[in-house]
Amino acid sequence: MPSSTPTHDLVILGGGSGGYAAALRAAELGLTVALVEKGKLGGTCLHSGCVPTKALLHAAEVADSTRESDTFGVNATFEGIDMGRVNSYKEGIIGRLHKGLQGLVKSRKVEYVEGEGRLTAPNTVTVGDRELVGKDVVLATGSRPKLIPGLEVGGRVMTSEQALQLDTVPESVVVLGGGVIGVEFASVYTSFGAKVTVVEGLDRIVPAEDEAVSKTLNRAFRKRKIDVRTGVRFQSVDNREDGVTVTLEDGTELEADMLLVAIGRGPVTEDMGFEEAGVTLDRGFVTVDEKLRTSVDHVWAVGDIVPGLQLAHRGFAQGIFVAETIAGLDPTPIDESGIPRVTYCDPEIASVGLTEAAAKEKYGEVESVEYNLGGNGKSQILGTQGFVKLVRRTDGPVVGIHMVGARIGEQVGEAQLIYNWEAMPEEVAALIHAHPTQNEALGEAHLALAGKPLHAHN
Repeated sequence: MPSSTPTHDLVILGGGSGGYAAALRAAELGLTVALVEKGKLGGTCLHSGCVPTKALLHAAEVADSTRESDTFGVNATFEGIDMGRVNSYKEGIIGRLHKGLQGLVKSRKVEYVEGEGRLTAPNTVTVGDRELVGKDVVLATGSRPKLIPGLEVGGRVMTSEQALQLDTVPESVVVLGGGVIGVEFASVYTSFGAKVTVVEGLDRIVPAEDEAVSKTLNRAFRKRKIDVRTGVRFQSVDNREDGVTVTLEDGTELEADMLLVAIGRGPVTEDMGFEEAGVTLDRGFVTVDEKLRTSVDHVWAVGDIVPGLQLAHRGFAQGIFVAETIAGLDPTPIDESGIPRVTYCDPEIASVGLTEAAAKEKYGEVESVEYNLGGNGKSQILGTQGFVKLVRRTDGPVVGIHMVGARIGEQVGEAQLIYNWEAMPEEVAALIHAHPTQNEALGEAHLALAGKPLHAHN
């Protein structure tokens, strides 16, 4: 039962990507909004996720370019990494974005409440001695790094959150987990000069991607002297002052300066009052329908606590969707497969839609084509290798686009239009792509799939 008269149209618990997007859009639509956040506005993505890791990855790219400068006839000397200055550069970016976000929330007249909030009734979030009662409530409490039961974080055993604060470059690192976070950090540390070993329990790294992507990244990593071990599980770690000894289930012992635990992120829903208020959870995640409604009327959930892709831009989209629904609009439910995915290791990975295996399972008959970046002028200029792979329903639209190569993430914009607008290969092939760009590789891949390859071999 409602505990008291509403103080706001909408109360949002969590000020990360999903929460603040819901707040800004709802306020824009004329709703009164309270936004509760115990940490910093912007959440994981801005402060300990996407933004800081991409800053490190850019610094890593600059390090690689300096190291390889003589390839391009540029005389430069790589003298090492100054982590203090790398961190200042990273913190400067975060600071500017954080300030901008605070200004936005203030200008939209969102009531920003700092402190630890808890759901104390289906329509009430309590922060300290304040009760915020909403006609609607949005749960957006985000995620934290997952840990292996019994594995203590501390000393030389870290998650991505501690790794982002390091003030020196370790000489050697074991990265536990070959998913997105693991391969991005493996890439950074390698560029910074560390010796890196990646351990992945499944039979390939980036296992959520198309198999061709995993194979290409594996090859590229081996070329970069990254030791990739798949199909083997972690057993234990000896965490000493001077380093770690990581023991795998097959008996292998790996010596390193540090162990980075990057086995994914889990939802922050424990002890938040969700279940007591009647909200259904499944393995910690909040169960929702396609409109992001929970099991309790007028209680919604967005972002990493909702099962599916843990991406900031998914959180933004869900926050906007919920705000518009509450305000009486009728937005189209989000197609998870249509959300673009980018992994910023070197080489980069970008994809949208279904893998070839998933497309076969869904449609039975599919066709695919791989266009090698060896035939792409700009990729040759950048000195990168990789491909654009397309998957289509036989005689139907393109249902999956998978790309690997330096800076290829920038091409995911057109790729998501192709998938989401259910384009036929002939339609994309008819569009003129600028030369010499990497974007041209998308055009040429579609020419090949439409049966009229230009530079590709039949």
